[in-house]
Amino acid sequence: MSTQSVERMTVELQTFGPEHRDGALHLSRQEQWPHRPEDWTMALSVSRGLAAVDERSRVVGTVLMTPYGDGAATINMVIVDPAWRGQGLGRRLMDGAMALAGDRPLRLVATRDGLPLYERLGFRETGRVLQHQGECRPVTLPTPADVAPATAEDMAAIAGLDRLAFGAERGELIDRIATAGRFLVLRTAGAVTGFAALRDFGRGWVIGPVVAPDLDTAKRLMAPFMTECAGRFLRVDTTATTGLAPWLTENGLAHVGGGVAMQRPVLAAQAAPVSTFALASQAFG
Repeated sequence: MSTQSVERMTVELQTFGPEHRDGALHLSRQEQWPHRPEDWTMALSVSRGLAAVDERSRVVGTVLMTPYGDGAATINMVIVDPAWRGQGLGRRLMDGAMALAGDRPLRLVATRDGLPLYERLGFRETGRVLQHQGECRPVTLPTPADVAPATAEDMAAIAGLDRLAFGAERGELIDRIATAGRFLVLRTAGAVTGFAALRDFGRGWVIGPVVAPDLDTAKRLMAPFMTECAGRFLRVDTTATTGLAPWLTENGLAHVGGGVAMQRPVLAAQAAPVSTFALASQAFG
């Protein structure tokens, strides 16, 4: 569809529902994003969003807002059909998503193409997200005795550690990840002091979130999952400041891209006994 033809058409922003999923999937595949129908369904289950629909009932744009209590929200899955770019649709979708978020501080991971729009909307860079993926190699680190599969009784502690590391309540997301995958936890004197999650996503598997008190502990939590996934496609999204990237590369997960972490407004990070070493995803943070 040419730019001239879209100028003669109108587009309506509708509340994103299950009926928009197939159209959204088509858009993400156009962008060569790896999302499956199940991945869109999971994102929608913890999010609110908008779908831009043209006069022929085609989805030509999407945006989701994932709320984490009143303390934060991420804006994600921002896609505009190439034929509609330059028509102001991306700005309309973002305005709609920010309205859905209300007064919540916002976070997102920007692509190079989206960066100018987000900067105009008041988002500022806070770091770099590094996407690592590939066929993982077995990791030689032995599984320590204090790392074990999480139980149902551990979920409150996992959510609490995630809240400390992320800075907002994400219990609903943690529960959804537990339904789709599974967790390993580190126990210290009987208490959960770190965790890692594994679930299927896109072309294979993804590890994240990973929350731990230090880099070595994060590796110990991830190593059993990486060995389990050896020879299969695995993805990990980390940040430049964690120091995890060289170890991921050594174990077969090449750096293939990423994005710019942004916030609106930028909030000072609070001191915490744990940090996030791998994101749940670029969409969820």
